[in-house]
Amino acid sequence: MGQIITIANQKGGVGKTTTAINLAACLAAAEQKVLLIDADPQGNATSGIGLDKAAIKGTLYNYLIDDISLEAVSYPTALPNLKVVPTDQDLIGAEIELIGHQGRQTLLARKLRPEASNFDYLIIDCPPSLQLLTINALAAAHKILIPLQCEYFALEGLSQLYRTVSLVRGKYNHSLGILGILLTMYDSRNRLSHQVSAEVKKFFSGQVFKTIIPRNVRLSESPSHGLPIILYDIRSKGAEAYLALAREILLKG
Repeated sequence: MGQIITIANQKGGVGKTTTAINLAACLAAAEQKVLLIDADPQGNATSGIGLDKAAIKGTLYNYLIDDISLEAVSYPTALPNLKVVPTDQDLIGAEIELIGHQGRQTLLARKLRPEASNFDYLIIDCPPSLQLLTINALAAAHKILIPLQCEYFALEGLSQLYRTVSLVRGKYNHSLGILGILLTMYDSRNRLSHQVSAEVKKFFSGQVFKTIIPRNVRLSESPSHGLPIILYDIRSKGAEAYLALAREILLKG
């Protein structure tokens, strides 16, 4: 079975979508068969990977609510080994439509897990909240990857996320594990970045990736061009970092 990795943090602006796009792309470049699933109604992973939202006929909403196959809502990208399940604002309605639906917290898991063997990795990008869509993504996942920005409020809310992971593990997904905490937006010139990095490694010993994602202009620019960083600027520090992260995850197995 392919490994399902959910990328989640209820705080916005932590590099969650950037990580989803670029980790998926780097794994695909390493000849892994990868599916990127955009579970955030904002659809930033959809546009950031280069899909034209106006040309999309099927989305994650249709996969969840309608009787549509995963293949029917999976679209090719510029990388041969990478496909994407896009989303749009309709996904907001899914939470409302699923109210009262028996087993609504595990709908994605029941649909996705039987098809996971068609891929090596399935990467799910979550909205910046701990509501139903994120619960579904965690219930479907084998592992959670937590992006954490190297800024003052980095640890604020992390305990709540861990409680949610524990809740999902207890009720819906007993095998849910933590793949690791990924430090993002690291500025080596900034003393605060060093302090946050040291503090996270101290309190979450053994759970922090060795790879650290730096602040990088080229990395920030690439989504506006609809390209992952390895296609936008392979020589950039951002590309080097996400390639290193992909290697680290491949070595974890």
